Amino acid sequence: MKNIFLFLFFVMIFHHSVAQLSPQKIDDLMQDALLKFKVAGASIAIVKDGKLIHSRGYGVMDINTKKAVNESTNFQIASNTKAFTSTALAILEDEGKLKWTDKVKNHISEFRMYNDYVTENFNIIDLLTHRSGLGLGVGDLMLFPDGSNFTVKDVVTSFQHFKPVSAFRTQFDYDNLLYIVAGEVIARVSGMSYETYVQKHIIEPLQMNNTFVNSLLKDKTGLSKPHSSESGTIKVIDAYDIGMGSAAGGIYSNVTDMAKWIIVRLNKGKYGNDLKSSLFSLKNHNEMWRLHTVLENYMNPRYNSHFNGYGLGWDLSDVNGKLKVSHTGGLPGMLSIVTMYPDMNLGIVILTNTENGGAGLFSAVTNTISDTYLGLDDFDWTNKIAERMNEGKSKGDAVTDSVWTKVEASKNIVVKNEDFIGIFEDPWFGKMEVFEKNKQLWIKSYRSSKLNGPMAFYNANTFAIKWEYQEMNCDAFAMFSLDETGKAQSLKMKGISPNIDFSFDFHDLDLRRVEK
Repeated sequence: MKNIFLFLFFVMIFHHSVAQLSPQKIDDLMQDALLKFKVAGASIAIVKDGKLIHSRGYGVMDINTKKAVNESTNFQIASNTKAFTSTALAILEDEGKLKWTDKVKNHISEFRMYNDYVTENFNIIDLLTHRSGLGLGVGDLMLFPDGSNFTVKDVVTSFQHFKPVSAFRTQFDYDNLLYIVAGEVIARVSGMSYETYVQKHIIEPLQMNNTFVNSLLKDKTGLSKPHSSESGTIKVIDAYDIGMGSAAGGIYSNVTDMAKWIIVRLNKGKYGNDLKSSLFSLKNHNEMWRLHTVLENYMNPRYNSHFNGYGLGWDLSDVNGKLKVSHTGGLPGMLSIVTMYPDMNLGIVILTNTENGGAGLFSAVTNTISDTYLGLDDFDWTNKIAERMNEGKSKGDAVTDSVWTKVEASKNIVVKNEDFIGIFEDPWFGKMEVFEKNKQLWIKSYRSSKLNGPMAFYNANTFAIKWEYQEMNCDAFAMFSLDETGKAQSLKMKGISPNIDFSFDFHDLDLRRVEK
């Protein structure tokens, strides 16, 4: 669900060869990364030549109980679920129950995009490739924060209300909602829920015995708690309930089971004794790992990279002449990465349980291990990424601190609360109400219960909102437009911090007064 990791990869040139890391070196690498990135716990598995060669947990599942992470500890894998969704569609395509080029509206008649042409031509592959023409994370406020009452039906009919930011099929902008639509296609074609279909047709055949889709996980005793290090110290935060977003990021798994997933991917769909069983065809293996959407290539000289893009639930690039297939995942307090080098028959999965730091850990450790197999020298990824992340956090904190400093300095400015009080409605997000509480303006969403909090005067017709929900960095500006009498008629919003997660797409709201 979080595409925030591009900044972690920057360029340097080195060409020395080193030996693969020993188990002890991997342990040391993980322990060092836990400390430097302020991560409570993580686990890793490495697959080479069809065999699991390293699998272990580090740190703790819960900073309070101190229960240790091991290779069987479950985490939310978040957007690494997307490859399971594309695989489910591949299986249905192999069975002749759908085609990749099927129009979405032929399976979901109520599906509407932002214009008739796109609606008529939007196919199943378009659901998976982040090239809809809509903006980054569009509509994710239906998912973030959790606890809203939006449904799959709301998602399916929401796209007609968004404004495109690029021409259809010309630009990559990561989204989650269209994967939810893909999950609904799976449900309607198969006659069973998305959760049940993936559990029965992917997870059970691969004997991923402790992997579950969303509500199918009943026993949570082996599930890690999510944490945040945003405040500088690690603390447990509330577990995120993805609700109707299963197809975008709803799977719980562990590195032992994810190693089985990696092995079947590297075996091009083959699994079982002597690889006599097929989860999906070679044709659809190639389709899922084909470049469908081209991204900007940073031409990283360390890796002699030439292309970068997206397949069906997978990031695709070249590294020293070898194909790299990967994906990241992020939910509050849960961050993951899967990385494969098919030409080397190598796969790495890392699961973490701490917001912010988890991304640094999985990037640094994955890059370090990958580099040894690529014959590159030690780039000191852990320290370099930690430094880069600390710089980014400091810059973001400086911006937000300056906002709240200005708010404090303006606290004696008198505002006519009655000019801003009212109910405002957005066509896809529904109603938000501005009201008075203890002589202060507050705002609340009618459909997303955690989005409520006090509003403080910032400047002109702009207020700063401090949400009661503080599990993630998502405070926002509220900017009112007034009529000739000074009464607010509409409301626009945007995040305050430059480091806000893209899923808080406040900028996509167009709230207009509907009641006094």
